[in-house]
Amino acid sequence: MLTTLILRPVFQRLRFSSSIRTSVGVLTSNCYSTKGEEQLKSTCLYDLHLAHGGKMVNFAGFNMPVQYSDQGIASSHVHTREHVSLFDVSHMLQTKITGKDRTKFFESLIVGDVEGLKDNQGTLSSFTNEKGGIIDDLIVTKTPDGYLYVVSNAGCAEKDLNHMKEKAEEFKKRGHDVNVSPIDNGLLALQGPGMVKVLQPHIKCNLDQLPFMTSVVTSIFGIDNCRVTRCGYTGEDGVEISVPSDRAVELAENLLSCKEDRVKLAGLGARDSLRLEAGLCLYGNDIDEDTTPVEATLAWTIGKRRRQNADFPGASIILKQLKEKPAKKRVGLTSVGPPARAGTSMYDESGSKIIGQLTSGCPSPFIKKNIAMGYVKTEFSKNGTRVKLEVRQKMVDAVITKMPFVPAKYFFV
Repeated sequence: MLTTLILRPVFQRLRFSSSIRTSVGVLTSNCYSTKGEEQLKSTCLYDLHLAHGGKMVNFAGFNMPVQYSDQGIASSHVHTREHVSLFDVSHMLQTKITGKDRTKFFESLIVGDVEGLKDNQGTLSSFTNEKGGIIDDLIVTKTPDGYLYVVSNAGCAEKDLNHMKEKAEEFKKRGHDVNVSPIDNGLLALQGPGMVKVLQPHIKCNLDQLPFMTSVVTSIFGIDNCRVTRCGYTGEDGVEISVPSDRAVELAENLLSCKEDRVKLAGLGARDSLRLEAGLCLYGNDIDEDTTPVEATLAWTIGKRRRQNADFPGASIILKQLKEKPAKKRVGLTSVGPPARAGTSMYDESGSKIIGQLTSGCPSPFIKKNIAMGYVKTEFSKNGTRVKLEVRQKMVDAVITKMPFVPAKYFFV
């Protein structure tokens, strides 16, 4: 029953994502290929997924596993929290920004402070539009090798790449030096408290010296040129490994064979419920081009220097919201009774006035509560505020709750 409840919101998101046009010619590469009648793209781990009983679905135009035959979504979720899971995230867009003006260029697109990053340090940020809305969220890493390494969402891959390329052409016409090129690599996420135990014996670097949101290029199982970034989408300690696409299957199989802890493959279902427990946004549901970083409680991603210079897209609107507070705000909620889903209306405690709407929701497999996030009028956003949710034409009790729902376990030095 729990698996069914979790799958439902996942497939709702899959339908949303699959509505995006996916015939992205510029992204055709060794890591992305097409299979099946629908001409969906497949990652370099497609055959591995099938061999392990992956239930494949259309996600953002990709054949991706929602779960595997050896465990349901809820058990996969709990396994990640207690041991370690391996996710294929090769569908995400990896981009290299080069040229002597790369930092100035990239800061013209996002709200983050790239200039202030140390070598091999990354930050979460957002592409914003002139209304202050979020075009996509991303992680950008400043490397010592003459380029910026950017990872952004699969569902926005075409939009993001076109946006960066078009802006780069405009930038070059003004006499600047910058180039944008997609990276043909696989991307694996190893997540969970057993990550270090599994990875450390097989990697040529000391993971104790790789804190959260830092990165290193190293060798794993003798596979060179792997960029390992201490981050993830689960709230657990973990890494994302950018690996040459022709070695991705080899790396995955080696990790699954490790005896240091029980490494299992995990799919989109567990990835979605894990990120919700961690209070993390899903682009297209919780953030979009009509939502600003301030409304999304992502104001911390706006660099201090960037605020002072007010030189990012939508700065006038975003800075005004920082000063005066926005009309709506992203919040977390717990509820009783039947679980509430994305699109559920939120009412005040009396149940007489609509005050917001949910953007994500599911039963939490780990804390055994109904959890959700959504946007509410700012005056109702204080933690502890009691509200009503309209679920199946009935009002259920809910309370505004601090996120994350499960404490983050990111590694800091």
